[in-house]
Amino acid sequence: MDLAALRIFLAVAEERSFSRAAAKVHRTQPAVSQAVKRLEDDLGEQLFDRSSKSGTLTDAGRILQNYGQRLVRLAEETESAMRELRDLRRGRVLIGANEAAVHTLLPLMAKFRERVPDVAIDVRRVPARQIAVEVQQGSLDFGALTFRPSESGLLEVVVGSDELVLLVAPSHALAKRKQVSMEDVAKEPVVAHNDPSPARERVLRLFEQRHIQLNMVIALPSLDGIKRAVEMKLGVALLPARCAITEIATGSLVGVPVTGISRKRQVMLVCRNNHRSHAANAFLAVAQENSKL
Repeated sequence: MDLAALRIFLAVAEERSFSRAAAKVHRTQPAVSQAVKRLEDDLGEQLFDRSSKSGTLTDAGRILQNYGQRLVRLAEETESAMRELRDLRRGRVLIGANEAAVHTLLPLMAKFRERVPDVAIDVRRVPARQIAVEVQQGSLDFGALTFRPSESGLLEVVVGSDELVLLVAPSHALAKRKQVSMEDVAKEPVVAHNDPSPARERVLRLFEQRHIQLNMVIALPSLDGIKRAVEMKLGVALLPARCAITEIATGSLVGVPVTGISRKRQVMLVCRNNHRSHAANAFLAVAQENSKL
C-alpha cells in the first residue's frame, strides 16, 4: 500500500472535502483525487460515496480510515526509531567473550558508556572457538579473543594485553619468588576452570610436551570461585593476571610468572568488516581510539 496515498486519503476523510484536503497536504485537487483512486484500485473497493457532496466514507472507507490511522502511526514510530538508532539514542552492542576477557573489556565499556549512554552493552559468555563464527554470521557485533581467528572478513582491533601467572595466597611458599618453573607448579594442587578453552588447552599441551603432570584437584565453573579457593589455600591457579587485578593490587593474592608459560598476549576485538549497526560503529570507534593509546 502506498503510504503517501494513504496519508492523502486520511486527510480527505478528516476534512470531508477533496479541495480542503488538497490545501492541507499542499497538493492540487486532481493529484489528491488520483491518489485516492490508486488506493481504490489497489483495494478493489470504493472509499467515498461519490453521490454525496460531503465526502461521506463507504464501509470500506471507514475500515481503511481505522486501520490507516494505525499504519501511519506505526510508520511514524518506525521512522522515529530509525532516527534514534542513527543518533545513538537507542540500540545495543552485543559482545561475545569468555569470562577472562571481560576484565579487559570493562575499561573500554566505561569509555563507551560515557560517550554513548543510551546504547546498551550486552556481553554474553561464548566459548572462544565459537566467537569468530558468530561474529562472521552477524549474531554477535564483536568478539573478544586472545588468538587470531582463521575466519575471513573480520576486522581486528587490539584492546589490551595480558599475561598468564600462577596465583597463590600471600602466605604461600612461592609468593616471594620472582618466577617459578613448570616443575614447581606441578608440585602444587591446582584449582582449574572446568570450561575448556583454547588457552587452557595450550597450557596443558605445554606441560605434556615437557612430560610434566599437573595435579588438578579442584575444577570450578567461575573465575571468582577459583580466586576464592586460592585465597582459602585450597590450591594454586594458572590465570591471566588481569582476572585478579584487584586481588593482586590489594594483596589478597599474588601473581607469580611461570617460566615457559607466562608471556604477554594481545587481547583483541573482532568484528565484521562491513554491515555493522550504528551502535557497533560507535563502539568500534572507541576501541580503535583506545588501541592507539
